[in-house]
Amino acid sequence: MNRWLLWLPLVLFGLFFAAVATGLIMPKDNIIESKMIGKPMPEFSLPAAIEQRPALSSADLAEGKPTLLNIFASWCLPCIAEAPQLLELQQAGVEINAIASRDTPEDIANFLNRWGNPYARIGSDTTSKVQLELGSSGVPETFIIDGKGIIVYQHIGDIREEDVPKILKLLEEAK
Repeated sequence: MNRWLLWLPLVLFGLFFAAVATGLIMPKDNIIESKMIGKPMPEFSLPAAIEQRPALSSADLAEGKPTLLNIFASWCLPCIAEAPQLLELQQAGVEINAIASRDTPEDIANFLNRWGNPYARIGSDTTSKVQLELGSSGVPETFIIDGKGIIVYQHIGDIREEDVPKILKLLEEAK
C-alpha cells in the first residue's frame, strides 16, 4: 500500500500535465457571437459622445438604408488599427454610426482627432448597457444593420484591409 502512495504525486502530476496539454493543443473558442443576428435592433437612445456629432438611437438605424454600427473605445488598441479601414469605408459612401463604450468625451475627441472621424453619429454608452443588449462581447465590433433596423452581420474584432470587400458586399446585399 505504501508503494502506491509513493507514485500518487507522479500520477497527479501526469493528470495535470495531460489537462494543460489538451488545453494548449485544442483551445476552446472564446469568441461570443451575438444572438441578435437576424433580429431588430434593441430600443435605445444614447446621448452624444462628443459635441461635434449627434446622439444615436435605434430609430437612427432604421431610416431605409443599410449602415454600419461600430462599437469602439479610445483606450482600445485594435480600434486604432481599424481606423484606416473605417475611413476607407466612409469614403466609399458607407454611413458609419458608432457607440463609444465606457469612455469620456475628452478621450473620444482626442482619439478621433488623432485617428480620424468616419462617424455620422456617436452615442455614449458609459455603462455598456446597449453594447451588451446587442450581444457584443468587446471592442471593436461592427454590426451591419439593414434599412429596417435588422442586424444582418456581426464582425468581431478590428476590420482589416481584407475585410473591406466583404463588408461592402454585405452592405449591398442588405439594401
